[in-house]
Amino acid sequence: MTDRGPRILLSMPTALAAQYLTPLALACRDLGLDPDIVAAGPLEGDFDYVVFSPDGPVSDFSRFPGLKAALGIWAGVERIVGNPTLTVPLCRMVDPGLSMGMLDYVTAHVLRHHVNLDAVLARQDGVWDQGLLPPVAADRTVGFLGLGSLGGACARRMSGLGFRTMGWSRRQAAMDGVDCRTGREGLEAVLRGSDIVVALLPDTPQTANLLDAATLAWMRPGAVLINAGRGSLIDDADLLAALDGGRVGHATLDAFRTEPLPADHPYWGHPRVTVTPHIAAATRVNSACAVLAQNILRGETGGTLLNQVDRAAGY
Repeated sequence: MTDRGPRILLSMPTALAAQYLTPLALACRDLGLDPDIVAAGPLEGDFDYVVFSPDGPVSDFSRFPGLKAALGIWAGVERIVGNPTLTVPLCRMVDPGLSMGMLDYVTAHVLRHHVNLDAVLARQDGVWDQGLLPPVAADRTVGFLGLGSLGGACARRMSGLGFRTMGWSRRQAAMDGVDCRTGREGLEAVLRGSDIVVALLPDTPQTANLLDAATLAWMRPGAVLINAGRGSLIDDADLLAALDGGRVGHATLDAFRTEPLPADHPYWGHPRVTVTPHIAAATRVNSACAVLAQNILRGETGGTLLNQVDRAAGY
């Protein structure tokens, strides 16, 4: 370790930086570090680490010649991974709070669609009708597009709840209780085989418009789509057409190409769409600071950084 404590710049909106300042200092001190954390200051100088959100003020990382790593507080890095001035290790955020939030969101909406909750709530009309009895979980298939840290955790949760579970990923995965596929044929198999499809993929050139007219046509008629990944995964016009034609029975969407979603966007008023305002997995400050402090300790002691981004893969 160096004689002085690590110098850390918080590059994020002012109000957010204020939330991180004390928890990050405490988390570092719990690990024996004595950090000098700057929440507002010149966007250049002698900093060891930049802790950033992509909407923060730093865009030129070459202004920090002694920088050891850039540590993100978002799971997604698509807005920064191609920055030519960022030549040091880049780490994305994977923290327990974010993962637990995603698990809760996906579980809630899979179960909501599994038990036909929307239809039940719409029939509070005094008519005793048991025609909406759902199948048991073992007779329902949930498919996941993306089996990374979040998608894998959600797939294991659904398998543990008794659902038949499938998953598709860019690289072949192996998970107990999950039928894992890859490649174009694997994508088709998951979409054709699933009653509920959950998209949890990153935003990369390979995933852009992955769900378009051709791939949406592979879905079972009336199947449900839940997108808690990135808005770029979906061709919006093609999804609206698939909804109107009944190929997709319902879409629960948490991420969009433009955020906030414009008030006049067709998704808002569509009877087969549920819009949630990108709340599936928010970073929790305290748990995120524990991860950041651990990475700073690793950087100071020559350890391997957590959640380092593979720039070639884009995440």
